[in-house]
Amino acid sequence: MRWAKSIRWINALMVGGAMVGCHTPKEIKYLGDADLQHYRNNALEVDYPNVDQETPAGVVHSIRPRTVKDEEEIVAWDMPLAEAIATALANNKMIRTRAGTAQLLANPTNSPSVYDPSLRATGFLFGNRGVEAALADFDANFSTSMLWGRNEAFANLAALPNQVNTSETGVFNSSIGKAIATGGNVSVSHNWNYLGTNSPSALFPSSYAGNLQAAFTQPLWAGSGVEFTRIAGPSRQGLGGLLGVNQGVTIARINEDISVADFESSVITMLRDVEDLYWDLFLAYRQYDAENANRDSALRSWREVRAKMEVGASGGNAAAEAQARENYFDTRARVELALNNIYVTENQFRRLMGLPVNDGRIIRPADNPLEAEYHVNWEMSLAESLTRRVELRRQKWQVKSLELQRIAAENACNPQLNFVSSYGVNGFGDKLISSTNNDGVTSQGFNSAYGTLGRGDQTSWTLGLQFAMPIGLRAARAQLENTELQLIKARTGLAAQELDISHELAEAIQRVDIAYANARTNFDRRVASERRVQATQAEYEAGVRDATVDLVLRAQASKAVAEIAYFTSLVNYNKAIIELHQRRGTVLDVNNVSLAEGEWTPAAQQEALRRAWARSYAKPNEKLDTEPAEFSSPVPYPKNDLFPGVPMNATIPEVPSPTPSPLGSSGEPAAATVP
Repeated sequence: MRWAKSIRWINALMVGGAMVGCHTPKEIKYLGDADLQHYRNNALEVDYPNVDQETPAGVVHSIRPRTVKDEEEIVAWDMPLAEAIATALANNKMIRTRAGTAQLLANPTNSPSVYDPSLRATGFLFGNRGVEAALADFDANFSTSMLWGRNEAFANLAALPNQVNTSETGVFNSSIGKAIATGGNVSVSHNWNYLGTNSPSALFPSSYAGNLQAAFTQPLWAGSGVEFTRIAGPSRQGLGGLLGVNQGVTIARINEDISVADFESSVITMLRDVEDLYWDLFLAYRQYDAENANRDSALRSWREVRAKMEVGASGGNAAAEAQARENYFDTRARVELALNNIYVTENQFRRLMGLPVNDGRIIRPADNPLEAEYHVNWEMSLAESLTRRVELRRQKWQVKSLELQRIAAENACNPQLNFVSSYGVNGFGDKLISSTNNDGVTSQGFNSAYGTLGRGDQTSWTLGLQFAMPIGLRAARAQLENTELQLIKARTGLAAQELDISHELAEAIQRVDIAYANARTNFDRRVASERRVQATQAEYEAGVRDATVDLVLRAQASKAVAEIAYFTSLVNYNKAIIELHQRRGTVLDVNNVSLAEGEWTPAAQQEALRRAWARSYAKPNEKLDTEPAEFSSPVPYPKNDLFPGVPMNATIPEVPSPTPSPLGSSGEPAAATVP
């Protein structure tokens, strides 16, 4: 009955609470008048960051850009191509390219820069770690803590009805642990527990109990070995209980090399764009010169026709004068457009080199384009492309990374079997530190806790194995299969890249040859147009019947077009050559550009010197082989499977071993061996 009444009361309280919860909230009244208009007006208001940064001097001191209306005298800056490249390299910490200009303006964070390799090297997030962060897994970890406490509780003892148990505690823990290259972990810990109590059963009202312990854990199956640790890092469970296989020092080093390859690719693109714009600016000047010469010729023709019309000579009628006048203004408009093209192209060139808009000078190319024929050897160029292209180097690093990850993933498919061990020395005492161990109670003497610890007569140890295995190992096997598929895709992609590179190289060679042939043809056209102008002008001045001013004007216009066509084809020829160098992977070499690290900090130099001395004094152990397998090379890996000109299905003959020649290296008979 008592439980039934309790249940009824509980039900009544729940129903009452539900009814109260269904009521609408009580209206609250405030003093004064107010509205929410402030929040409506400011919810989506545009705010600006409070960033104080000095504007670059090239922007602050830039002069107004040049236009065709300017009449002041222009100071020319004769710039060689080498100076243009050096200027671009010096000014562009953010790598500027013609295609990446919009991205740099919209989102500089994702644009390539000189900081990218360093950003990768100093990465610390999981999946994006640099070498230093990967090496941090092997740093010794030190931890310590000190806690105090007090507790009072009624004893509830019939023999001691007024007893209140009081205890004061103090806990000190200190440990240092370190992961080792084999995947194991070594740690040393030191602990003290203080207990002060008024319990009548305690032998010592206050006591210190603790130990000094060393522990060692070593994986014996999954996650074991130096090779796995180099690739994946120290064995640790990741998301889903899997062992990660891409967080080791080796993979971090490969990722840094990939970032260097990406940076080099951006620099190559920038250098090609600089050279292309250099020749575009050269062409703009040549177009201006041709249009200017055509305008001067048109002006002379107009004056000649007008002079003949004024004296009533043959060929000086009103129609001819009007045609000559119209032709002059047409050529003058072309000159204005050509001059504006110089200013626009020069501004683009300045932007690509990181120069201000206008510094009082106008850049004028000082180098002339190459006019001689450029001969290309297909076999040598193909071998060079397959060894020097930065895209292939990047993809090969990806393949090498996946090869190593596959080794670690295969290791992770094994069960977890760990060897665990520890050894400790225990201590106990009435006081933490005392000059004597005699406590006046026991025969062993527990007056000093550190004295007891120093005697070493109270020890502890553990030794054993720990085994864990998910039945089926499906997650680990899925990881292995996924890594193998990535590796297959990476190798297939590498083969596809090599095929595409061979086609790109072939197209580049074709462009060089057609550009040179087109330049020679346009040169002959230029010479022919010059002779046409001379002949037509002479016939017109001599009063030949069929020679009209229209033919003279047409010849002059044709000469200007032929002049522009020749320089256009010549510029295209030089652009084709730099494209050929890009397809061969030799852009940096032909421009004398090399990539190198910046200067080290003094602390890094001292540490490197210390380690160098340590390695110099080390002695090799003939019975211990710890040298890891080589996975990188300071020079491009040579392609030894190329047989240019041999059909795909043809049998490659074996090259016979060379036989000793009876002649020495100088062609003289070899000296006889004296028995």
